Amino acid sequence: MAGVILNFGGGLLHDRTRHFDEILWPHLRAAYNFARWLVRNEHDAEDVVQESFVKAYLALDQFRGRDPRVWLLAIVRNTAMTLLRHRRSHAVTGIVETADQRESAEEKLIAGERRQQVRSAIDQLPDEFREALILREIEGLSYKEIAGVLDVPIGTVMSRLSRARDVLMRQLLAEKVGP
Repeated sequence: MAGVILNFGGGLLHDRTRHFDEILWPHLRAAYNFARWLVRNEHDAEDVVQESFVKAYLALDQFRGRDPRVWLLAIVRNTAMTLLRHRRSHAVTGIVETADQRESAEEKLIAGERRQQVRSAIDQLPDEFREALILREIEGLSYKEIAGVLDVPIGTVMSRLSRARDVLMRQLLAEKVGP
């Protein structure tokens, strides 16, 4: 799809829907995961993704053949930031843990505790660090793609990732050593 300009001005609705299904629907999971990390709860993440997909559908004729995942994640980020600005005074909850696939109960408990420590440390990162870290380490975006989503220079992405990893490592090591 690179380099293709989609023009729906005179096209039929089913053409818009078909293109939407082809270029954006495959990125639903990435959109949800990113939204969940940004807003820090599943219900709000679902709302953000739903609103983002509506916005993307309505603005599909403005898509200019860039990477559709980057375009969609930028919409998700903007939608999440708007939601967070409106809900600043409300408490935000953590993410519910998923079931671990290990065999022993002891391994599950240890892995669950470690996973919760990492999630908690990520939750404590400043927003700009957390966004960059999630896009890189969980969504696997390149620095260039992250720069597109966050609308910042690549150098800023590199700096935020470096700082995020440093802060995260210090938090996790401090927890391991204890007071």
